[in-house]
Amino acid sequence: MCPYIQGMRDSEFRDARLVMLYDAAYRWARDDDFFLGMVGQTPVRVLDLGCGTGRLALGMAAAGHAVTGIDPARASLDAARTKPGAAEITWIEGTSADAPSAAFDVVVMTSHVAQFIVDDAEWERTLADLRRALVPGGRLVFDSRDPSARGWERWNPVDSRTRTTLPDGRVIPWWTEVTDVAEGRVTFLHHYDFPEGELLSSSTMRFRSEDEIRSSLYDNGFVVEEIYGGWDREPVGAGELLVIARRS
Repeated sequence: MCPYIQGMRDSEFRDARLVMLYDAAYRWARDDDFFLGMVGQTPVRVLDLGCGTGRLALGMAAAGHAVTGIDPARASLDAARTKPGAAEITWIEGTSADAPSAAFDVVVMTSHVAQFIVDDAEWERTLADLRRALVPGGRLVFDSRDPSARGWERWNPVDSRTRTTLPDGRVIPWWTEVTDVAEGRVTFLHHYDFPEGELLSSSTMRFRSEDEIRSSLYDNGFVVEEIYGGWDREPVGAGELLVIARRS
């Protein structure tokens, strides 16, 4: 059995080895098409909060938008900055508090970034920051898994097991294990079976209900225009909560 290598919290975003794997595992998909469609065809100023390795940010810039990407994970931003087209984007290592005021027409949070903001007080501060960053009438678009779908029940060594091929040709098996579910918070471990040993990454995600999301947005100066349940704009009940709100 391979020895365990101590990981860190959310290390798939902070450890260069796992950032490379994450980037290889998550290519452009229908969620990116959804967000790009929400931003629209007319060039606008977009903030991608939690931009990670820049997949959507680069796609939006290629479509003609003026894009700023903010992320607290330096390793993810380092990977983003090496990609073709990265020079067209403003990259900021930080959080929503570092977003300039009244500078954006649209803010997006993708790949369920909103769920990594676990603490309710921090969520409120983030929404307040994003309202400040948007111009009057600007839009906020983000995704969050619908807790009623109980998707975390499939985060187990059998159902979640997969394999990712790295750029150097190595094939890495990995899977997810839930360790705790309590009060809308799901804590889990990602296991990455590298030849030199198993890398671990721990995370907690907040599963907010539709009512909780609507209430928090209203309290922070947003009007909810639509919430879809899936990437094809299905009604709520298809597993996702895809939120389109506007600064009031």
